[in-house]
This record gives sequence, C-alpha cells and structure tokens, in this order.
Amino acid sequence: MTGATGFIGQELVRALLDDGHTVTALSRDPERARSLFDGLVHAVGNMASLPDDHRVDVIVNLAGARILGARWTDRRKQMLMQSRIGTTRSLLEWIARSTHKPALLLNGSAIGYYGVRPQGDDTPLSEDSPPQPVFMSQLCQAWEAEAAKAANCGVRVACMRFGLVLGHGGALPMMLFPFKLGLGGRTGTGRQWLSWIHIHDLLRGMAHLWPRETTRGEDSSQASPAPVEAYNFVAPGAVHQADFAKAAASVLHRPALLPAPAWPLRLALGEQSDLVLEGQRVVPKALTASGFVFDFPDIRPALASLCGPVRPIERVG
Repeated sequence: MTGATGFIGQELVRALLDDGHTVTALSRDPERARSLFDGLVHAVGNMASLPDDHRVDVIVNLAGARILGARWTDRRKQMLMQSRIGTTRSLLEWIARSTHKPALLLNGSAIGYYGVRPQGDDTPLSEDSPPQPVFMSQLCQAWEAEAAKAANCGVRVACMRFGLVLGHGGALPMMLFPFKLGLGGRTGTGRQWLSWIHIHDLLRGMAHLWPRETTRGEDSSQASPAPVEAYNFVAPGAVHQADFAKAAASVLHRPALLPAPAWPLRLALGEQSDLVLEGQRVVPKALTASGFVFDFPDIRPALASLCGPVRPIERVG
C-alpha cells in the first residue's frame, strides 16, 4: 500500500490488520509507518528494496501530495503530478519484475476527473462522463493512465474516483469547526453540488472490489491484458452545499446563518477555489451496478454517525 499514513490509508490499514491481512507499506518514512501501526506492518522506503518474489495479492495506491493548500502555481502543479505519477511508476516497475503478479491494483483518483460544472448544472456524472481541460481533471487523467499500464502485466486495475470523504480525519473536522462555534453557514451561493462518501462505505467499497482469487502467479511475458475499470466512490445522495450546511447544523444543534462569501476563497486559492465553490453531481453507477449497497446513502445520517454530542453554547448574561 502507498499512502498508508494518510487519513484514508490509516483507516484501511487498521481494517486490514483487524481482518487478519499482512500489510506492506511503501512510505518515505518507514520508521514512522511502523510506529504508527505498532510494528504490525512491513514498511519499506522504496520498491527496489522489495524482493521480486515478495507475495502481494492486492496493491492499493493512495499516494499523492495534498491537493488543497497552497495556490496551484506551475511549480506546485508539477509537484502534485509527480507525487502521483512517480510513485505509480515505481509500482509498475516492481509489478513487471515480480514473480507473483497481484490480481488487482486499486488506484486512487478523484471526481475532479470530471472537472467542475457551473452552478445550476444538475447533470448526473457517471463513470463514462467526459473529463475537462482543467488541471484537476488532467491530474486525474494522467494518474489513471499511468496506473492502467499495470493491465499489460495481467493485473486488473480499478480506479477509485473519490468524492469528499467524510470521517474523523480529512476535510470534515475543518468543515464542521465553524458550525460547532455557531458560526456556520453555506459557502458562496450554496447551490454548488457536493458529492461525498462516508469512510465506512469507502472501505466497504474497496472490499467489494477485492477478488477472491488474489494471486495470478504469472510472469509478465505470459500475462494477458486485464480489465481497467473506473468506479465513482460517492454516495447516491449528493447534495447542494447549502443542504450540507443545514444537515451539519442540525446534527450539531447549531444555527446555519452565517454564509461564507466566495470572494475571499477566490482571492486566496485562485483556480483551486473551484473545488469548493463549483462542484459536480456525481453518481456511483458502476458500484451500484456491481451490487454494492451503501450503508450511508444520505447526508444527515452520515454526519450524525461521525459527530459526537456537542455541548450547547452557553448564553452570556
């Protein structure tokens, strides 16, 4: 696994360990990775240190520098691209020389693949919807294209296009913070679509794609091309951002009366602000068609499951 020490990676590693799996983590800081999981994972600093005959049944590739943050300068765009493409390429090189081919590469991606849609565009976007000529879409396209090369070694590739992942880590705590203070509200007009998934369903979705027959045991010269698939990891209940704000306020027993204007975000984040102020209505067509059933299809129960009791705000005077 790559990205094991990130928000999603930590949740997945712990679930795998609890289920009795053996996990090998590729990390820039192997000692930190081992310590984080109480020494229960085998951590390596690069793929070159992993023997060719090391048995790997499934590869989960979640590595990549954080998208939200500093402005997308040309230098930062290059770094975001390289952090994904470079790591994926090292995985492909190891797969090519490995003596026991994994059955599956679960590769991270994002619904940014579809670019952004203008407010008022309610078109549902499924896995066969086209990308756009904007940076976030180009980043996802390049990452998926690199991962797809594993299919030439007979490894099935599933590109997981994540929406906003709701959990105790990631973006949600920051999003809920103003609501906990009684200062929450919609962002911008609130009419932009927000496509999300509960971390519980994300992990279940990965398990749903996990093969029963996990090791091919073939040389790359003998392997036939395998399928390359895409799956939108989003709940069926996408919401407008204003409705997310109302649900968050309701769950936390707080008002949602203070909107956050769009212009400061535009000023601070530039092109990156489209991720917050625009949006896409994405649907999980492929996951649903494969028989997957969401435990958290709707936003309010999803938020309620993640938000503990919040003390009422005390009145002064």
